[in-house]
Amino acid sequence: MSDTNTDPDTDASALADHDVESTYRDVNGVQLHVVVAGDPDAPLVVLLHGHPDFWYGWRDQISALVEAGFRVVVPDQRGCNLSEAPDGIDAYRQSELTADVCGLIRSEDRGSAHVVGHDFGGFVAWNVALRRPSVVDRLGILNVPHPTVYRDALHSSLEQIVRSWYVWFYQVPKLPEWALSRNGMATMVDSLEMTSKPGTFDEETIDRYKAAWQHTGIEPRINWYRGFRRSESPSHDTVTRPTLICWGEDDVALLPSMAEESAGFCEDAQLRTFPDASHWVHREREGVTDALLRHLVP
Repeated sequence: MSDTNTDPDTDASALADHDVESTYRDVNGVQLHVVVAGDPDAPLVVLLHGHPDFWYGWRDQISALVEAGFRVVVPDQRGCNLSEAPDGIDAYRQSELTADVCGLIRSEDRGSAHVVGHDFGGFVAWNVALRRPSVVDRLGILNVPHPTVYRDALHSSLEQIVRSWYVWFYQVPKLPEWALSRNGMATMVDSLEMTSKPGTFDEETIDRYKAAWQHTGIEPRINWYRGFRRSESPSHDTVTRPTLICWGEDDVALLPSMAEESAGFCEDAQLRTFPDASHWVHREREGVTDALLRHLVP
């Protein structure tokens, strides 16, 4: 295991104006740092960040969901920020990340929860809904395709193959870690700015992200992608839970056509597209939070 040390800039104290707290949960053999807020008896929402994010990326949604009457649980996923980082690629397979979420829900003495994911956290959310549908009440997906849609696109679309160049790069041993860690993690900062609209990440926010990346280092995050490539597909690909898909159409990494295709793999799906919004749609458009609230309070 990689060691982690609490940093006040990347735990719940970063939201000093909100009634939130940092906790640590031992789930599925790993200790996760988890930010929680809201009435412990209220309906539960789990928010899953992606790469290169951490819990802080959900800060606007946390306050809105609590005000709407929800209990909100936001983990740093394994290998990120203040959570433990298991060694090895297999620790980051989708089956393990799914088990983390199920364990987190149990840690709240619940049998199920609403599950919302962005980017790689969206892949985890899809997998929870496919592998363990009974633990998902309603599903929210932000700018990541259904796993089958993504897999098919990588076999059929040259444009998507080119857009996914970094996925192939991350499979190379050692080199990605070196490239992303050098020069004060300047390449990681560039990845935030290149995939978002101007002004989405201010200097203070970028400083917090750099601190979060330094806690566990870059390798565990790269292992998310290596583990994804090693993951077995779920036994079926139809999502049975009510699903909301929100999609910023100016995503530089993912074809917008995959949003509608993903909805086709859901028995009950709503699709909201946001023109002129990037991959970081929930950071750029208040309408995403509004849509989530309407979806989670039917």
